[in-house]
This record gives sequence, C-alpha cells and structure tokens, in this order.
Amino acid sequence: MSDMTHTPQPGIKRHLPLIAILIGAIIGFFTLRDYLSFQTLTENREALLAFRDANYGLTLAVFMVAYIIIVAFSLPGATIATLTGGFLFATFPGALFNVTAATLGATGIFLAARWGLGAGLGAKLENSQGMVKKIKDGIDENQWSMLFLIRLVPAVPFFVANLVPAFLEVPVHRYVISTFLGIIPGAVVYTSVGAGLGEVFARGETPDLGIIFAPHVILPILGLAALSALPILLKSLRGKKGL
Repeated sequence: MSDMTHTPQPGIKRHLPLIAILIGAIIGFFTLRDYLSFQTLTENREALLAFRDANYGLTLAVFMVAYIIIVAFSLPGATIATLTGGFLFATFPGALFNVTAATLGATGIFLAARWGLGAGLGAKLENSQGMVKKIKDGIDENQWSMLFLIRLVPAVPFFVANLVPAFLEVPVHRYVISTFLGIIPGAVVYTSVGAGLGEVFARGETPDLGIIFAPHVILPILGLAALSALPILLKSLRGKKGL
C-alpha cells in the first residue's frame, strides 16, 4: 500500500503559492472586472459611507483585506481600491491605509514568486556568463536605486515591479522598504482624487486618472526618480574614470 501512496514533490510544493496566485488572477480577471469599477462605486457610495460611519473599524479591516487580496493576486481594480481608500477615509489617513495594504499585498506575491521561482532563477542568472551576468551584477550593485526607480516611474506596471525583484534575489527588507516608500507619491495623488469623488459623482462625471501625468504632479515624481538614479550614474562615472 505504501508504494501506492504519492506525496507532492518538494518542487511542486514550492510552486503551489505561485500557481494559486496565477489561477486567482485569471479567475479574477474574468469575474471581477464588472464589480471593481467606477459604476459599482457610484451605485454604492451612499451605502458605503453609511456603513463606514456606523462601523469604522470593520470598514477599515474589510477594506485592507480586500486591497491586500487584489494586489497579491494581481486582480483588476487596484486603482479603484486606491480611490475607494480616499473616498472612505480622506487623503489622510487614506493614503497610509492604501500604501500599507498595497505593500502587504505586493510582499505576498513577491514571497510566492521568490519561493517558487526566484531562488532557482537567481542561481541560474548568477552562474550565467556574458551580458546577462553583467546586467544582474549591475542590478545587485545598485539594488536600492533600482528598486526605487521601478516604483517611482509610472511607466512600470505595478505587478511587474512586484515580480522582478523576486527573481533577482533582493532581500525582503529592501523590497518592503522600497515598496512602501516608493509608492507613496503615486498613492497620495490617487488617494486625493478619491477623496474628491463625492463631488465628481454628484456631477455625474468620472475622475481624471490622467492627473498623474499633469506637469505639476509628474515632474516632482520624476525628480525623485532622477535622485534614485543618481547613485547609479555616479558609480558608472567613477568606473569609467577608473578605466
């Protein structure tokens, strides 16, 4: 009988969290798009505000758990969740709630990807030769700068910034700190938009999410990105002088 019993191999076990996230993301993409939308928020805004006023602590707990799940499973609706945080809790402490939940969710998918693929892929990259090895070494030497860059540059999709560090053997504490601090500028902008949704909905309009690319918003964020890239540039210049 013992010969008939099959137990999951360690390799399979290691991939289970990542497989669960992928399955959840696929299911969520096809089933939640119509629910995590501006229309849903508009239709339920009065009920949400009434429930928040009567059950602030429970509302916060449910919101945080929902946001963490959305980010951890890369479900559609992260932007709606951020706006909802501002709508329910104002710019502050709404931005703090949004950043905390997003960081926890991002850390979840980071750990799942690292446990499932990161260690093996990182070892292969470390043992590789040529240009691939040079790129990895360059990232390793400038981890803090690179981590902040991928968080601050709006063109980098959030889920990409969550996964890439897992494949490059980034320490967990660096990932968490850079994620929390790096997403603050964008989170504050969208949370403030959410805080003004009441007036927007009253006019029958939808919020302008393109505000992140307005000059008075994007230029300071790009300035922070440039500061993050400065150590890389200085190190590169010193290297060339050494040659």
